[in-house]
Amino acid sequence: MNRHTASQMTQDLFHPFNTSAAIELETGALNTPAHMSLLSLFAGAGGLDIGFHKAGFNTIWANEYDKSIATSYQHHFRDVAFDGRSIVDIPESDIPRAMGIIGGPPCQSWSEAGARRGVNDHRGQLFFEYIRVLKHAQPSFFVAENVSGILHERNKVAFKNIIEMFVDAGYDVSWKKLNASDYEVPQDRERVFVVGFKKDLGIKFEFPAPIATKATMKDAIYDLKDLPFGNSCSIPNHEITDTGFSPMFMSRNRVRAWDEPSYTILAMDRHTPLHPQAPKMVNSGEKDKKLFAPGHEDKYRRLSVRECARIQTFPDDYQFIYTHPRNGYKMVGNAVPVNLAYHIAMQIKKHLGF
Repeated sequence: MNRHTASQMTQDLFHPFNTSAAIELETGALNTPAHMSLLSLFAGAGGLDIGFHKAGFNTIWANEYDKSIATSYQHHFRDVAFDGRSIVDIPESDIPRAMGIIGGPPCQSWSEAGARRGVNDHRGQLFFEYIRVLKHAQPSFFVAENVSGILHERNKVAFKNIIEMFVDAGYDVSWKKLNASDYEVPQDRERVFVVGFKKDLGIKFEFPAPIATKATMKDAIYDLKDLPFGNSCSIPNHEITDTGFSPMFMSRNRVRAWDEPSYTILAMDRHTPLHPQAPKMVNSGEKDKKLFAPGHEDKYRRLSVRECARIQTFPDDYQFIYTHPRNGYKMVGNAVPVNLAYHIAMQIKKHLGF
């Protein structure tokens, strides 16, 4: 790996900037060191941002079009310049330059459980907007996250083309499917991460090694088990929806024990895993149908929005703002787990020699 001294890195990192942006950074107008500044695309609730901030980076500009999510992001990241327009409507002249770009283009069209339209869906095509901004900003590195369905055989050609576009934009690119449970996240959650460095830096990114110790549900939420729900709770967002359990939900066990990681936290309340206070669901004798353990039916409930946020390793001081809890579940379920983002960010710092 081609390592630089701190002074050499500073000179290199200013190279992509235009003169006015470099002056702003040098004079502190963007309130962050030049070599640690970030643009956050498709920012969502900011799980990636929080993880990178913990590692010492600082978002200077963010974009999130979904109004039901943007309010929460802005409430937490009050010092970040925010643009709520659709990324397709934002001209390059309105986008500053920074040392890194992070973000997860909308993933529904790549999902194993979704419509599976991939690049033929307008949401899948938002990858091209990510690359448009990348070519404009010319950061030293980028991180793009997506669901594991993007690696499915049906998406093989599209994913190959996406990687080639990153390479053509001037980056050495690495990608890998990671399980969040390997990085101090109490949840089995597989996602694909693509990381690139400017070719002139001569860096081949190696993803962080898994952490041996696994976090569990007990580590994350045990202290919440006896707290009341709703406004009477001292911790925000500890509330649940009263949506019933669909036949699809009841088709398999949805309970993990206290000493296990959670199932994947999804973006829909009706697919939220069940609280570990309940026994695991039992066979009904029918195919694709499970039952709540007889005599324990009162113990089965969904994880609350806050419990899901804890499992996604969001801090308790992050307040999710919504008019209905289902929007809270959406924000939390679509986010990148904070601790996973942190480990990726620290590995990027290591490669850059910081």
